[in-house]
Amino acid sequence: MGELNVRIRLGSPGADETDAGAVLAKNTTVWRPLLTSLRPYQWVKNSLLFGGLIFSRSLADTNAVWLTVGAFFSFCMASSGIYLLNDLRDLVEDRAHPLKRLRPLASGALNPTVAKATMAVLMVAALICGFRLRTNFGWTLLAYVLINLAYSIRLKRVVILEVMIVAVCFVVRAVAGAVVIGVSPSSWLVLCTLMLALLVGFGKRRHEKTLMNTSARNHRASLEQYTLQFLDLMMAISAGAAVVTYALYTMAEETVRRFGSGHLVLTVPFVVYGIFRYLFLIHQSSAGGDPSRLFVTDRPTIINCVLWISVVCVIVYGSNQWLPW
Repeated sequence: MGELNVRIRLGSPGADETDAGAVLAKNTTVWRPLLTSLRPYQWVKNSLLFGGLIFSRSLADTNAVWLTVGAFFSFCMASSGIYLLNDLRDLVEDRAHPLKRLRPLASGALNPTVAKATMAVLMVAALICGFRLRTNFGWTLLAYVLINLAYSIRLKRVVILEVMIVAVCFVVRAVAGAVVIGVSPSSWLVLCTLMLALLVGFGKRRHEKTLMNTSARNHRASLEQYTLQFLDLMMAISAGAAVVTYALYTMAEETVRRFGSGHLVLTVPFVVYGIFRYLFLIHQSSAGGDPSRLFVTDRPTIINCVLWISVVCVIVYGSNQWLPW
């Protein structure tokens, strides 16, 4: 009997070690759902900050490049903090969505306390970095954060305006890229970005409306007031306006004078194809619910973007040397 008691006592530490291992495994896996909630693939949106660097012909300026890189990561921290805020506020709505219910916070894989702490750290760190880079950029980044707070708390329930607010956030990114290197943002940059962002915003709402069908209101209150016909009309207007504004920009006297030629008009077909491809994915492939994912997963879109950037760089930085006319 004594030997039996000894064996039982000797066996109990093994059980404790198993419990400790389970706790350790649980604690180490918190990083995976947290990283998922930060949505690093969404950082592709912040690449708009490099527009000011490219079109101001500042790629050869090392200081301007580093400022833009710092601005990019500042926006990445801020935007990830905002994603956490939105997920925390939209827990109930996300659980009613067939795809968003799988998000770490909605599914219970991520502790809300961890999310709140991470959100606060990211927001503060982003603003500190922003103001250290350049004061005007810091104020621009703060404006971005405040607009998103207003959107998350109230404005996302206001039909049409909620899409326009999302589009304005894209514009703020583009403007911030110019501000951080000390150049004036072009009005054409603002218009082109706004039109493209409206197209993407209404496209996302169309995807949600189609996916959720009659239960759309349970996910997003404003969806109840949209119809597919109205969203298609808004997308058509935004797409047409985006093509026209970009084409006019490439042929504007100011643009020709800045780059020393009118060759930038050669990049219009890439913009047209990109818009047509997005419309195709929305209508024919039931994609578009997450536009950022398209830019990192859809091969034709990726190739088109790379070609557009390449041709733009050749024209902006060496059109008189590389092109014969």
